[in-house]
Amino acid sequence: MLKEKSTYYSLKDYLKEKYGKRVQKITVALPFTCPNIDGTKAVGGCTYCFSGTRPAHLSPSVPLKKQIEEGILRAKEKYGKNILFFVYYQSYSNTYGERDYLKSVYDTALEFDEVVGIDVGTRPDCAPEWVLDLLESYTQKGLEVWVEYGLQSANFTTLRRINRAHGVSDFVDAVLRTKRRNLKVCAHVILGLPGEDEEDMLETGKLLCALPIDGVKIHPLHVIKGTKMAQQYLNGEFEVLSLQEYAKRAVDLIEILPPNVVIHRLTGEVEEDRLIAPDYCTYRKKSEVLQAIQREMESRGSYQGCKSPFNR
Repeated sequence: MLKEKSTYYSLKDYLKEKYGKRVQKITVALPFTCPNIDGTKAVGGCTYCFSGTRPAHLSPSVPLKKQIEEGILRAKEKYGKNILFFVYYQSYSNTYGERDYLKSVYDTALEFDEVVGIDVGTRPDCAPEWVLDLLESYTQKGLEVWVEYGLQSANFTTLRRINRAHGVSDFVDAVLRTKRRNLKVCAHVILGLPGEDEEDMLETGKLLCALPIDGVKIHPLHVIKGTKMAQQYLNGEFEVLSLQEYAKRAVDLIEILPPNVVIHRLTGEVEEDRLIAPDYCTYRKKSEVLQAIQREMESRGSYQGCKSPFNR
């Protein structure tokens, strides 16, 4: 829950509150794909997506167990040995596969005593009942399980424009079915998508407020080389948000989110040599983005939930 004197309920605060110590995510890469890449629903993927948003230093060719081992080693060298971990299955749709394969990759997390949870990134149209049952089974084995669904926008025209190949109804359905189980839901949204104005972005936030989500990731739109969106941007078809504009829109959402919703992320970063725009979406400038958001909140005297539109 949001602490006194805090402006928003961060993932770091949530994990420290629950586990009493630092909990670090280990991001791993696996050879998954998506139904809007392989032709099942569409081809080409989302217009903004490059390699399933996989960080450049990760490779699905490296065995999963080795990726986790190396992630644990790096974190302990940086933060000390008194630390716990979540395994974050990030790139592409990490529930889009055969049951035996999915079970094998989730089972790998159980091999490490320091791992207390798994975080599975996917699409809302890739969550059949059997997958949710499988994920819930890990809570019975002692793991905390988060399912991360990419919504990006509550505007169907936007979803079609960026080639998401699913609708808002798919997201609502996935959230409601997931929350029938002992699973936590984190929603992804992108601010500054082509064609969207302030009201569109706020409406996306209101949809999240109306649903039983547990967490949210808020990203500024950033344009990556080699994507369809890169060509659209270079053609002058849309503009990206400035840092000040993004901070204002992010705070608009924070103000309406219920105070018990965990904010997993407020930034989006990529390697500098892969980024076209905006220039603040790099690892080096992450702290600048967070500081801009904090300044905006302080200038308004606001905090998470201060303008919540619904009774929860």
